[in-house]
Amino acid sequence: MKPKHSRPIVAGAMFALLVGAILLGGSWRGGVSGLDGLVVYCAHDSVYSEQILRDFERQTGIPVKIRFDTEATKSLGLVNLLIQEKSHPRCDVFWNNQVLGTLELLDHDLVLPYKGSGYERIPTRFKDPDGYWTGFAARMRVYIVNTEKVPDADKAAELMASDDLSRATIAKPLYGTTRTHYTILWQRWGGEGLNKWHRDVQERGLRISTGNATVKNLVAEGTCDFGWTDTDDFFVAKDQGKPVAMGPVRLEDGATICIPNCVVIIKGTSRLAEAQQLIDFLLSKQTELALAASRARQIPLGPVAADELSAEVRQLKSWAVDACELPLTGEARQECLSWLKSEYLR
Repeated sequence: MKPKHSRPIVAGAMFALLVGAILLGGSWRGGVSGLDGLVVYCAHDSVYSEQILRDFERQTGIPVKIRFDTEATKSLGLVNLLIQEKSHPRCDVFWNNQVLGTLELLDHDLVLPYKGSGYERIPTRFKDPDGYWTGFAARMRVYIVNTEKVPDADKAAELMASDDLSRATIAKPLYGTTRTHYTILWQRWGGEGLNKWHRDVQERGLRISTGNATVKNLVAEGTCDFGWTDTDDFFVAKDQGKPVAMGPVRLEDGATICIPNCVVIIKGTSRLAEAQQLIDFLLSKQTELALAASRARQIPLGPVAADELSAEVRQLKSWAVDACELPLTGEARQECLSWLKSEYLR
């Protein structure tokens, strides 16, 4: 996907910083200023991502200053901040925890293409053909079931078709990976098809929760029998000893929904060589294995040996073989978002 040019944002530096602070409310980590280090905006959870970035810092000697988002805004706050800062970019590299918001940056002509060694090891369906973004270390959309209520996670898809969904839950689709999930459905079914399905499941009693973590909690505690969430949220419940199991959410053709982290270089950086080094580091086998070994059990997208992965991640990687294509057209993204806003921001 090639970026579309957008009209310059008329805003002074102080105004944009103020707006960014309101939108983001995030935190900075690192002792360098933007003048003497690589500035990274990071939407991935700091408990997993900060160690990776510090390893890069130690191995290369390049100081890194990190700005994280907040749980409340997910990656949306950082995307909005980058758009606000377009006329005076402060960020060099953006590590997003999914692709959808990154595509908004391409629409605003905020991203530089780069095809380095890391790009080459990632499969085609998880990267932009022109090098504007590259995915790595993915999560997957899954059914989470309470095994005391639903002993077999493979039955969750059948339960989703039942007349009574009062004990099922999904996250509000206006945000996060559920919005990505809905955008994929919009592309496949069209607006009329998704709207009809959405209203139908609500009429059957489907519970709309505040987020994927809430879905996980409701199912883990037995308030709901099953729901949609992401693999990293599922593993939180499993590691807490909750009675949960998971199975992949599959589309009508059997495809799974695999949502990678992705990384881009922000146009206007004065540290292009260092930014490219970080991109290759994040897309490396070393980084993918580190994130696979984390509590999130993220799925390596590039080639790794089976014996380098836990049994859990090997299972996820086998499901990811069936992953649907990720590039989401601007038309579908904007139409789906407009519809979701009309549903939830009345």
